[in-house]
Amino acid sequence: MGLESIPEDVTSRFKFAEYRHSCAIFVSDFAEEWDDLMRCLRAFTLKKSDIVVGGGARSNIPKRLDDCLAKRGWAEKSFSIIVSVDGGVVQTPTHKLDSFKNRIGIEVEWNNKTEFYDRDLDAFRVLHELGVLDVGVIITRQSELQTELFKPLGIHKKYGASTTHWDKLIPKVDRGGAGECPLLLVGIGLDCYDPDA
Repeated sequence: MGLESIPEDVTSRFKFAEYRHSCAIFVSDFAEEWDDLMRCLRAFTLKKSDIVVGGGARSNIPKRLDDCLAKRGWAEKSFSIIVSVDGGVVQTPTHKLDSFKNRIGIEVEWNNKTEFYDRDLDAFRVLHELGVLDVGVIITRQSELQTELFKPLGIHKKYGASTTHWDKLIPKVDRGGAGECPLLLVGIGLDCYDPDA
């Protein structure tokens, strides 16, 4: 059970990659959370109005995905890790996961610095090693958008080549950035785009 577990209507709109049997774990052990993610991906549209708006705080694109998950019981989650070393206690907080529910973590990286991928993958690795996370999911944009959408719209400088996109994520994952944590990667591309929205 792998990527073929993903419904065809979803695979026709998004790009996927899986590592360490993430789909088999997700589908068989976390069916409700799997359904939540599939429903939110089905409901998602890449709106022109969202991609052309000026920069600043978190954009509407990740907000809409986070909000969809929140309506299904997902929430932002931070973890406090306490390690005992020679009788002394060392606290090691991780950054907050965008969305967390029942041992599944989801991060949405739309247009951040690529170092955010390192942060996400490291958090997934640590949380998996500690036995509190079974699958990590990263939703990001496909690299094709830079030349096939952003450039024709004249906004390609806003979405620089050194920001978060598929071609920057895959090498970090392939180098083992998430350790043994099962990963599902989701790429938002042209098949999600609505020029009239």
